[in-house]
This record gives sequence, C-alpha cells and structure tokens, in this order.
Amino acid sequence: MAELLLERGYRVTGMVRPACGDSLGAAAHLADSIELEAVELLDLDGLRGLVTRSRPDELYHLAAPSFVPDSWRRPAETFAAIAGATAALLEAVRDTSRETRVFVAASSAMFGAASSSPQREGTPCWPESPYASAKLAAHQLVGQIRRRDGLFACSGILYNHESERRPEMFVTRKITRAAASIKLGLSQEVTLGDLTAVRDWSFAGDVMQGAWLMLQQSQPDDYVLASGVGHTVAEFAEIAFAAVGLRAEDYIRVDSTLRREPERTPLVGDPSLARARLGWHPAVSFEQLVDRMLQADLSALGG
Repeated sequence: MAELLLERGYRVTGMVRPACGDSLGAAAHLADSIELEAVELLDLDGLRGLVTRSRPDELYHLAAPSFVPDSWRRPAETFAAIAGATAALLEAVRDTSRETRVFVAASSAMFGAASSSPQREGTPCWPESPYASAKLAAHQLVGQIRRRDGLFACSGILYNHESERRPEMFVTRKITRAAASIKLGLSQEVTLGDLTAVRDWSFAGDVMQGAWLMLQQSQPDDYVLASGVGHTVAEFAEIAFAAVGLRAEDYIRVDSTLRREPERTPLVGDPSLARARLGWHPAVSFEQLVDRMLQADLSALGG
C-alpha cells in the first residue's frame, strides 16, 4: 500500500511497533520515502494521538495479528488488537479529523461457516475463531459509525492476498520456498497438512489497489475484494513445483497433525460489486502469483 501511495504522490506516514524500532522488514527499501510513528496496536491512546497529530486525508488500517491459530492462544489480546484498535482509530477520526477517509481491512474469515459460497457483502457471518470474531466486530463497527456519525469509512472484506513478502509460516510461502529449495538441491521434501483446503488467492498489490479505489468514491461502502475463484492447496503446490520442472506429489509429505478443522463452506468471494462500482479488476492471475512468489524464492536462495 505504501508503494502504491508513493507512486501517486502521497506523503506517507506508517505505523511501526515500538519493539521493532525503525525496522520495516520487507518494506525496508521504503525507509527513506516514508515517515514512521512508533505506536502499539494495543495502545489506544497512542493510536488516538497519532490520528490527532497527523490528521490524514486517507487512513488505511491494515495492521492486525494475522496468524489465525495464534488467536486461540491469546483471544483477549487478539480482540483488543483488532476490534479495539479499529474502535480507537474511528473514534479519533470522528472526534478530531472528520474529513479523513478511512479504510479498514476486514477478513473473509468472518464468514466462517456461512451457508453459501461464494460470499457477498451481505452474506450472513458465522465466525469460527477469535480472530474471525474480532474481524467481524471491527467490520460491523465501521458500518455503525458510518451510519450514525457520517464518517467516510469503508470496510474491505479481504480474501487471501499473497506476494513474495508473505512470511514462511503461511502455507503459500512454505510451498514456493520448498519448491525453490528442492530444485536447487537444498532440501528433499516439504511437510504440509490438508491439501484439499480451498482458498481464494489474489495478489496483494491488486487488493491494495482495490482498497485505494474504495476511498476515491463519492460515497463510502463495504466491498468484497477477491478473485472469485477457489483453489486447493494441492493446486497451489502443483503449479509451484511444475514451474521448476518437478512433480509436487514426489516431494510432499502429508502430516495429519497439521490439519485444521475442515471448513464447512469454501471461503470464496464474489467481487461483483467491486468490479461494477469501482472498476476493480485484478491484474495478476493465480498462476502468475504463484510464479512471482517462486521466482523470488529462487533468487533469494541463489538460483
């Protein structure tokens, strides 16, 4: 998102955790182009102060704990960091910077055990994890404050969005890093869980373009940002390994202990509203996304 905004001539202020100092991780190349503010998501007064000081034209609230299994270990902290932080930012905008346009990143996880697939903006939600419940609360709060207080606040219902910057704890990066490593002779196999799990994967850059478009409209609203097509983990692996001339099934070991509870409804989004109103059309296909991640891993490993 920072790259997109800088390309459009924005002055960008980014929030980092105090414990990280000036470290930007995968965004280190932007260090000289953006301003940094050290604020913790759980520091609600700090969030309010940041909005009050900066009074931004546009605020993109993307930060949240994102590894769903961790939310079961720390549900109170997860809820505070997601729903509490969203509430603090919206309250600060309402009280001190009402002209600010706000984008809040919701998640497809909030649909949970929805009764239908694909899911749309109005699909009833049945969240099945503390993370999903917190994201639903944040999403609902955006709509409530928008209606009551007239803020230009939008919730983007984001499905899985990937890039070469995805940490290796996530299955997509685990797969592409393994395919690259095996091709280069650095490892022999990769261990995965449920190969039949379905996800709606998009390129993160395309999703951020959708977020930006949401704040350029004349009226605020909520939108599903997704590819509209579901793929299994097995399909992701097949494409990644095939790109380096290997057969995925020859190198994947399945460990049943890594399986999560099977999902009753495939989480696949219907982006029709975003396409019709925003003119949003993802530029990177599923196959191109996998290849992009794989090529980055080959390069990182010396291939």
